[in-house]
Amino acid sequence: MIKATKSILVPLAAFLFGSTAGHAADWLTLPAKAGTANGKKIVLISGDEEYRSEESCPMLAKILSQKHGFDCVVLFAINPDGGYIDPNFQKNLPGTEALDSADLMIIGSRFRQLPDDQIARFANYLNAGKPVIGFRTATHAFTGPAKTGDFKWADFGLKILGEKWVNHHGNHKVEGTRSEIEAANAKHETLNGVGEIFATTDVYGIKNLDQNAAIILLRGAVTKTLDPTSKNLEGPKNNPMMPLAWLREYTAPNGTARGKAFCTTLGASTDFADESLRRLVVNAALHLTGLKVPDKSDVAYIDRFQPTNYSAVGEKDYYKNINLKPADYGLGQSPSTGLPGNPPKTETEDAQKKNLTPSATPRTTSQPPPQRPVPKP
Repeated sequence: MIKATKSILVPLAAFLFGSTAGHAADWLTLPAKAGTANGKKIVLISGDEEYRSEESCPMLAKILSQKHGFDCVVLFAINPDGGYIDPNFQKNLPGTEALDSADLMIIGSRFRQLPDDQIARFANYLNAGKPVIGFRTATHAFTGPAKTGDFKWADFGLKILGEKWVNHHGNHKVEGTRSEIEAANAKHETLNGVGEIFATTDVYGIKNLDQNAAIILLRGAVTKTLDPTSKNLEGPKNNPMMPLAWLREYTAPNGTARGKAFCTTLGASTDFADESLRRLVVNAALHLTGLKVPDKSDVAYIDRFQPTNYSAVGEKDYYKNINLKPADYGLGQSPSTGLPGNPPKTETEDAQKKNLTPSATPRTTSQPPPQRPVPKP
């Protein structure tokens, strides 16, 4: 069992970001590194059963706060019976009041069914026309009957990001994804320094996105296997290729306000081992908040990143037993969620085994690290 470690950063949440509800220990606060602050705040929303956004959101928040000057808050699915991170618990996402003062929301959640007071914060944010970045399962971030006025939250992906859950266009856990830049938009600043991305998640099907209104940045080629050297499939799956990343304008739940959204259907924790995917998201954050996008944004890890292979966890009490808390992802720490039979390890443990200090050798390669065998569907 991993024992939760208190971070000196977490108690600052209420003071720095005006939170008045919930408990500061239920979310992670990462202020901008001293001397780098750009005056913008990002709230990152984790909470999915399979793709380990509880690992990727803190990793991205560290890069955004320590290298690019954003104040960041990371929200997690918290099981109220013990206060531990539990991606399988769909009905609690404490700290949504942080959205009241946010300049950008990054969301990677899946099929959440949140109480009215938490949903209201999302509605207020979108009704202000503020920007959104959605990755992977954000196309189906919410489920259930929740509504704000006439806006159905099960339609969040479709109405805000431009697409809902359609299908696995690639063979799930068998065929991977290789990005290809959309030639017409190759010079868009969001693609600055972004090279070819390879991901072991499959291409999602896209059928509802208005491709004439959206700015398609990347398309996804289905590959024969999950090996980065695998060739693209020949035939109809890649003709045409599905959109993989795009920008679009959304209409808010109130029916009048408009805002901008970026979406990519990539986004498993293991996908973010690819440097170019991290750069794509960082570039989108800078672009959507009106800041300068450099020719090659710095996306090296702050703490060693040890992503867990994507897989749902059905083992009873698994999350209760590993007992991970938001503070465990504070600066200098980077636990993996692990899987049954492959328990999580912490940044500190990994560094000690290699006789290294934490973050001594951040991974910046564009290839994923060696992974455990991918479980069969």
